[in-house]
Amino acid sequence: MPTTTVQPTVYLEDLVSSKPSDAQVFLEDIQVSKKQKAPPPAAASTTGKRQRTLLDMQFAPEAAKRQRVGAASTTAARFTATKRATLGVQRLNSIPFSLSAFIAALSEEQQALLALECDVMGKSWLKVLADELTQPYFLTLKRFLYAEGVRGAHDPAPPRIYPAPKNIYAWSDTPLGRVKVVILGQDPYPGAGQAHGLSFSVPPGVPVPASLKNIFTELRTEYPEFAPPMHGHLAGWAAQGVLLLNTVLTVRAGTPASHEGQGWEAFTDRVLKVVDAYGGANLPEPDGARAASGVGRGIVVMAWGAKAAKRVAGLDASKHLILKSAHPSPKSADYGFFNNGHFRKANAWLETRYGPGAGVDWCKL
Repeated sequence: MPTTTVQPTVYLEDLVSSKPSDAQVFLEDIQVSKKQKAPPPAAASTTGKRQRTLLDMQFAPEAAKRQRVGAASTTAARFTATKRATLGVQRLNSIPFSLSAFIAALSEEQQALLALECDVMGKSWLKVLADELTQPYFLTLKRFLYAEGVRGAHDPAPPRIYPAPKNIYAWSDTPLGRVKVVILGQDPYPGAGQAHGLSFSVPPGVPVPASLKNIFTELRTEYPEFAPPMHGHLAGWAAQGVLLLNTVLTVRAGTPASHEGQGWEAFTDRVLKVVDAYGGANLPEPDGARAASGVGRGIVVMAWGAKAAKRVAGLDASKHLILKSAHPSPKSADYGFFNNGHFRKANAWLETRYGPGAGVDWCKL
């Protein structure tokens, strides 16, 4: 009998489009150029009442400001009247999304507030989080950040807020359908030059933080061939499908937890729900003979510390491998983080679920 060669499946998330169409397209992660900026807020109308902007609200006299806040709230309520989309109903590659249509539906203030998300968030994430961005709590969060100096990706970065705006959503460069593992952190490192949008990671040239040193120590215990690098840049893991997500995505310099309670927790809870529905959706079937299902079939979640364990409590433990232990901080690593075996357990589960070779090369940094 003639042999049948199974052709590899190419997903849209693997393609790079430098000229994204304004038409409705299926965007599982066509990487829209990061240089494509969201259009500026529409020009004020010369007839009738002018659409009020965030800058008006910030610098106008107090009485006028109260009137404008009421108008902005009405606009937000109109836009968010639709319920959030039900996750997991459609296959990931079949969810349509038009960035230009999304922006056009926003009010002038919303366009200013959400320009960063439209510009830098990975499109496989944006299409399933777009309705979350217009929820009242998220717009309130963005007003808080705007007052802190966090604006567009190409605006001057605030010197006392980390990471730089362009890096806040760096975790979303890992395509949703290819997520294998989530490592959940707390909030970004508060030291200058440390935070760059990936949990536990620091840019090249920055000294390795103590928690990450302990992660490397545990990794070497599980994989003796691992040689801890001279850097703490974990992009090599992110490129293999490891989602390095903090619970809170920004922090004030030198003040840990300074942006807790502003709304990031609700947003990253929604990110975890998205992962629950679609994480691993574009990973191949174990036998390699069938295309990926387009729906999430389970991932590994590493929740280190009590706060992380609380965040993942709502995930389906029958679908995912949820690994919990103490935090790798020097204050707690000796009380359950060391010798937790999480890296080997993760790979064993991934290879059982997705086939040989489906694990992460943790030594590849």
